[in-house]
Amino acid sequence: YLVTYPFLLYAGRISPHKNLVRIIEAFSALRAELEKDQKFGDLKLIIIGDDLSGHPDLRRTVIRSGVQNEVRFLGFVPIDVLRIFYDVAKVFLFPSLYEGFGLPPLEAMAHGTPVVTSNTSSLPEVVGNAAVLVNPENVFEIMRATHRVLLDQLLRDKLKSRGYEQLKRF
Repeated sequence: YLVTYPFLLYAGRISPHKNLVRIIEAFSALRAELEKDQKFGDLKLIIIGDDLSGHPDLRRTVIRSGVQNEVRFLGFVPIDVLRIFYDVAKVFLFPSLYEGFGLPPLEAMAHGTPVVTSNTSSLPEVVGNAAVLVNPENVFEIMRATHRVLLDQLLRDKLKSRGYEQLKRF
């Protein structure tokens, strides 16, 4: 996969309710913020999920947001490879508009990866106090939360430790 740079991760189905358009827009805004901070100049967004062919809106969003060199769509990856991506990701993004349960944030927590997820649906109950919750319809809230988690090592450590505790509930 030739991943030698820091990255944010989304893993899950590719469908409108997963809010990938806003993830991409928030990532674009985040890159601009990080440029001001002179931090993470080589940060990428990796999207792992099913086939992208039925979702041309995502490619258009990437181009419109000017991040075509920073967003990688990897499609489906085997579970042993996915585990490595969870281990190495800087932040796991999952600001879904609605979920029945929401397993991917727990998978990320199991790997010690800080999570930014939605304050709606089942997700607050699933993640408890072990993730940063955002309004999934607010691109800038997603961006600000990701920025904070990315740069605040104390917060990252706290989320990692709380994530391990939260997993014990399931």
